[in-house]
Amino acid sequence: MAAKVLLRGGCVLTLGAKTPNSRQADLLIEDGRVAEVGQGIRSRDAEVVDAADTIVMPGFVDTHRHTWTSLFRNFGDAPGGSVSWAPTVSADRYGPDDVYAATLVGLLGAVEAGITTVVDWSDGSLDAPSVEAALQAHADAGMRTVFVVGRPDRHDGSPADELRRLLADIAAAAGSSTSVALGVDESKTNDPGRAAGLVALARELGLRVHLHAGTRESGHGMVSELATRGLLGEHVTLVHGSELDRADLDAVASSGTAVSLAPSSEMAGGRGAAPIQPLVDRDIRPGLGIDDERVSPGDLFAQMRATISMQHATAFELKLAGKAGVPKLMNTRNVIRYATVDGARVAGLRGVTGSLEPGMQADVIVLRTDRPNIFPINDPIGAVVWGMDTSNVDWVFAGGRVLMREGVLQADVERAGALATEARGRVAAAAGLVGAAPGGTA
Repeated sequence: MAAKVLLRGGCVLTLGAKTPNSRQADLLIEDGRVAEVGQGIRSRDAEVVDAADTIVMPGFVDTHRHTWTSLFRNFGDAPGGSVSWAPTVSADRYGPDDVYAATLVGLLGAVEAGITTVVDWSDGSLDAPSVEAALQAHADAGMRTVFVVGRPDRHDGSPADELRRLLADIAAAAGSSTSVALGVDESKTNDPGRAAGLVALARELGLRVHLHAGTRESGHGMVSELATRGLLGEHVTLVHGSELDRADLDAVASSGTAVSLAPSSEMAGGRGAAPIQPLVDRDIRPGLGIDDERVSPGDLFAQMRATISMQHATAFELKLAGKAGVPKLMNTRNVIRYATVDGARVAGLRGVTGSLEPGMQADVIVLRTDRPNIFPINDPIGAVVWGMDTSNVDWVFAGGRVLMREGVLQADVERAGALATEARGRVAAAAGLVGAAPGGTA
């Protein structure tokens, strides 16, 4: 059972529908949940944290990440460019120890960035040792996760009973803070019939579907075709979508399908610009994700800024060109919700995380406001979106458990780093990248 913690005197952004934000308030965490938000809260036996000069808010929700790529973070400038070299170090090169190391260091990096929930799309082997290694890393990281069973090219051809058993076994093996979903990649299957069978199976098992679609590989019209087959809906999260056409977007809007955007990775990885304005035009509120750390920052501060900046650039470009119907500028209230409460819905965790309403899971971050990069605070939400970065993250709680205390991860960081370095060497050697020394070349 989680201990009681009283966060006293912070600027509390609940981002909830019932409990308002407050310039100064207390927040009580009890039994892993938000117990109370208000002024002058008293609680016996609670650890009291002085939250003066901080912003207390929901932990960020990363709605799409491939944690295996963390071994090759920031490697997008390798010879050959950010796209052509990537298959060389595909997840196929990873053994179970490599899967564990990459997943653990990726998730710990997310925690340090104030992310309390990660949707981890697993591209690697579905053999028992590799899956066990990934799930163990999820448990050891201590955060809230969604383990997406990917690689449809491997399991599409499997008999339905075999895949049903596999998914059921993975769901049973997952820890209490990890839920399981099925990943379908239309850029590889490019076959609505196959996708239909997978979605039907996921529904049967009560699993959410995360769908890579609307990309150049899958082509225009694929999403609207899936809609005609009854494959879209609130139980589906569409990932990327940079090539969605008007019919596709209308199908997403009318079906209530959730959307996850990874704006930095989509642009740097050659997928094109995220369809931010078309989604806004249809009142579709996306979640935000990292996707691939080889070509993207690993924090949601960067993704929020990329999202709002791209939308503003679109609007200003139309205005400068003298076009009619220039859209309204996205505001910081919109985009902070994409990274929290809307992200929770996109991850399939509505009502669990994403806001600080009493009764919600205590996935909470405390951000320092007394540092030169951010003070004086003129608007708390604007400060989070436009000015803060990972250096402002002071405390992180997931389900009431302390994952970061006063800027220090409560994990064996030295061990995680050593495991990641060893794994990186093994995978690089297998991929023929032994000449790419850690640190790169000048």
